[in-house]
Amino acid sequence: MRSINRTGSVSGTGLVVAALLATLVALAFPIWSYADRAGTGLDSLNAQSVPTRFGPLSALDREFVTKVRQAGLWELPAGQQAQERGTTGAVRTAGEHLIEGHTFLDARVRNVAARLGLELPNQPSPQQRQWLDTLNAAHGTEYDRDFANLLRAAHGKVFAVVAQVRANTRNSLVRDLADDANTTVLDHIKVLEATGYVDFDALARDAATSVPAPLTASPAPPGPTSSPRPPVPVTASPGHPLPPAASRPNPSTTP
Repeated sequence: MRSINRTGSVSGTGLVVAALLATLVALAFPIWSYADRAGTGLDSLNAQSVPTRFGPLSALDREFVTKVRQAGLWELPAGQQAQERGTTGAVRTAGEHLIEGHTFLDARVRNVAARLGLELPNQPSPQQRQWLDTLNAAHGTEYDRDFANLLRAAHGKVFAVVAQVRANTRNSLVRDLADDANTTVLDHIKVLEATGYVDFDALARDAATSVPAPLTASPAPPGPTSSPRPPVPVTASPGHPLPPAASRPNPSTTP
């Protein structure tokens, strides 16, 4: 009887030890497999970054530079239109701030893109065209409300992106551009809210129900090229001129 009990005890101890070993292996395997496998966040960052004399330029950095330019392609005409159609002084003031801010940012982003060898878009995105179409069809108070809410929603989403880029970029030109974009976007948010037309409940509902699309798509935006074509803005609608594109600076004179 004692022999049976002793055997049962030994067998039970062996099972416990085996279970503990299995648990340790199970815990260690995910750590080993994750550290060893390709395609982690760090691998992706390194694979999608290109070296420049201003620091590594990541896919997120390139996307950000593109987005700064693209924002001006619709927000600058929207600001000019608000000065013409706005029925209140606050709406017209917001339009004035959009014009000043994006004229400044567009000059900055064209300079940065030229120094990094990046090409820039010259057309608003399909969604931005839809927003401009909405504004073109609106008049009176309806225009004021559409203007304030479309622009405020767009700036709110950009604000988070600027913060992400500013916090993580390793490129000094992109870092400085993010500083300027942060100041400009915050100013625009404030003047748009000052119109009194912003629907904060709608903004909160949109933030709570929408799943943000990834900022960087696959494949990554193109990196610097040996001889990029200078961006040439298309002709804007009457009364809404775009600033001229900057030519790539002479490397021998670039600071």
